[in-house]
Amino acid sequence: MSNDGVNTSRRTLLIGLTSGVGAVGAAALAVPFVKSWQPSARAKNAGAPVSVDISKLEPGQRVVREWRGQPVWVVRRTDTMLEGLKKVEGELRDPESAVDQQPEYARNSHRSIRPEMLVLIGTCTHLGCSPTYNPNPTVEVGLEYGGFYCPCHGSRFDFAGRVYSGVPAPTNMVVPPHSYMSDAVVIIGSEEGETSA
Repeated sequence: MSNDGVNTSRRTLLIGLTSGVGAVGAAALAVPFVKSWQPSARAKNAGAPVSVDISKLEPGQRVVREWRGQPVWVVRRTDTMLEGLKKVEGELRDPESAVDQQPEYARNSHRSIRPEMLVLIGTCTHLGCSPTYNPNPTVEVGLEYGGFYCPCHGSRFDFAGRVYSGVPAPTNMVVPPHSYMSDAVVIIGSEEGETSA
């Protein structure tokens, strides 16, 4: 068979047009697929930093905010609460916070940037229940100096979120990343502000 009557320029043009339309079609199909990998606006907001005004938080009071779907506790500790931290160290499973449950700047005896302010994820590290806040000594549940008690299975934590020995919870409560934008505002989920005392 002879190719004498075949218009090669027309064939080249048709191949080029078909390839171009195919490439545009593939790109049009890929855009929604790639966009589906991006987090939704709702997911972005759920992980966004949360600011907490602590200017009116009195010593001994706690405020609860939600960050990434979890309760975050901000507690302004009293001098008595801080003194109790040293007194219970012999009863704790991890008094030095060796297990990585906090940012490096909160790896100290009070597990916080500022000694008087505590920021914790408010869930028990056993099964995720929400412990009760006991600002006063509660001897009935074994909190001679106050702390947090999980009614689900009896886990106890001191006012730094450190777990007592002999309870179901395996580790200290989690300290989320946080920083201070000022003396009156703590930002949970962001370390762009002050992270040292």
